[in-house]
Amino acid sequence: MRINWASTGREQYQLRLDWQTRCNICLGIARGLAYLHEESRLKIIHRDIKATNILLDRNLNAKISDFGLAKLDEDENSHISTRLVGTRGYMAPEYATRGYLTDKADVYSFGVVILEIVSGICNANYWQKKDFTFLLDWAYVLQEQGRLLELVDPSLGSEFSKEEAMKMLKLALICTNPSPTQRPTMSNLLSILEGKTSTELLSVAHASSKSMDLRFQVSEDFRSERQSSMEILAAEEISKEGSSLLSSARIPHVSE
Repeated sequence: MRINWASTGREQYQLRLDWQTRCNICLGIARGLAYLHEESRLKIIHRDIKATNILLDRNLNAKISDFGLAKLDEDENSHISTRLVGTRGYMAPEYATRGYLTDKADVYSFGVVILEIVSGICNANYWQKKDFTFLLDWAYVLQEQGRLLELVDPSLGSEFSKEEAMKMLKLALICTNPSPTQRPTMSNLLSILEGKTSTELLSVAHASSKSMDLRFQVSEDFRSERQSSMEILAAEEISKEGSSLLSSARIPHVSE
């Protein structure tokens, strides 16, 4: 599992995390997001929640990092229409397609991160190995087939609670409901993770073919938009520098 060390800034590529540690990391992220959304004086939407933006200290406590794309939610009763930024595979569909941004976009991203932590698989790279665009798509298929526990990281062996694993996976699918109004708030999620509220109060939305198609379309739209933006930026740089070679243009890095 890929993580970053908050104490040193050194990147680690492999770390064996036991089941309880994985649950604690999810709990730490939930606490951080609940604070940003509901407890902080300034209500903040992070906009780029993903595994590589979660730092762990020496005691493996989770810390949310990289607030470069964060937005202030100054009017809690409305959404923010904004230019699309973020990381493909973690963006909520309503934000990726229409720029409709609320704190529920972070909830969606958090659901994807839960899937990554439980499975040990990077959501954005999953399409290279399977016939699905993202890990989330495969999770919905397994949910429909009653095989959701197959997502649990096999390196854990039998050293995990099947009941807890099912709870975490269902929570991830609840967070990634295609409709933002059907996603829970971070305070609700925190209460569930702390054992104060049952997941039975929430229902997992089954992915219809329409919602599955939407996620595939979001992926393709983002890919096309990014490529067009890069070509425009490259052309502008060429014009400024008077260069005739596309390869010499300074194209800004776009994170995947």
